[in-house]
Amino acid sequence: MREIKILSEAELRACVALDRDSVACIEACFRALATRPVVMPPILSLEIAEHNVEADVKTAYIPGLDSFAIKMSVGSFDNPKIGLPSAGGLMVVFNATTGLVEAVLLDNGYLTDVRTAAAGAVAAKWLAREDAGRVGIVGAGLQGRLQLEALTLVREVAHAQVWARDGERAAVYAADMEESLGFPVAPAESLEGLVRESDIVVTTTPSKDPLVEAGWLHPGLHITAMGSDTDHKNELAPAVLAAADLYVPDRLSQCASLGELHHAVDAGVVAADAVYPELGQVIAGEAPGRGSAEQITVCDLTGTGVQDTAIATLARGRAEAEGAGAAIQA
Repeated sequence: MREIKILSEAELRACVALDRDSVACIEACFRALATRPVVMPPILSLEIAEHNVEADVKTAYIPGLDSFAIKMSVGSFDNPKIGLPSAGGLMVVFNATTGLVEAVLLDNGYLTDVRTAAAGAVAAKWLAREDAGRVGIVGAGLQGRLQLEALTLVREVAHAQVWARDGERAAVYAADMEESLGFPVAPAESLEGLVRESDIVVTTTPSKDPLVEAGWLHPGLHITAMGSDTDHKNELAPAVLAAADLYVPDRLSQCASLGELHHAVDAGVVAADAVYPELGQVIAGEAPGRGSAEQITVCDLTGTGVQDTAIATLARGRAEAEGAGAAIQA
């Protein structure tokens, strides 16, 4: 008989928060991806178009860790219409030596939300101007909220704007975030205005058509695009990548098939064999990041399995230290 620990979403929320520790955890996993022989297979994706549902399976093994996680996440984008959350899923932790299950993290997508927001903070930390204080958030959903919160961990945010197709939702977002974060947050009059008036723009939507145009870019701008995590999603016009002074993917091979890079290559504005520095290489000092205050930088975050193993390891370790979770015999 062996013991498997089962952890609920409530228990995991009590163990892991969107804070500087989770940002450091994700920063370290990106560094490992660049400097260590991490094993990370391609993402397994399933789309159920008739129900506006997509499911992804991600995993990675990080040398030096005793375990690895396999994450199954599901996005059901029509759920908010019936009062249900759009994100769900769980993570399973396996022993890296024996392959046996050690823990099941029933997070309903919470850990994915945290690690995704933390990655946005890491991207801004390494690529945005040090004095970047004006933030524009594209999308008023949960990840839009978390991305703005995460940015406050790495930059002194003075003012934020939010744009969403649903103006009422953007207004609610602005009021809520201003109250919780303590600085002015306003609905943007237009998406173009938001981009032109921001130092950092984060796109957080499942859009299938480009939202941000190259003509709106300006010196010193940093963009983090994190919504394009399947091949049919696209938030940045292909010309944005061509216009940027520095483009940084989380994983080059993955972004070439799933991210904004995929669409830029298909449009012919970027060469299919172009090589770009990955975020982990910038963090590790293996590639240059922002070179001047005037540069325009873009980070393409498609979400990596190494992030899931990293956040699952953090959560499990804290749960064990606190004696959280229920044990079953298998």
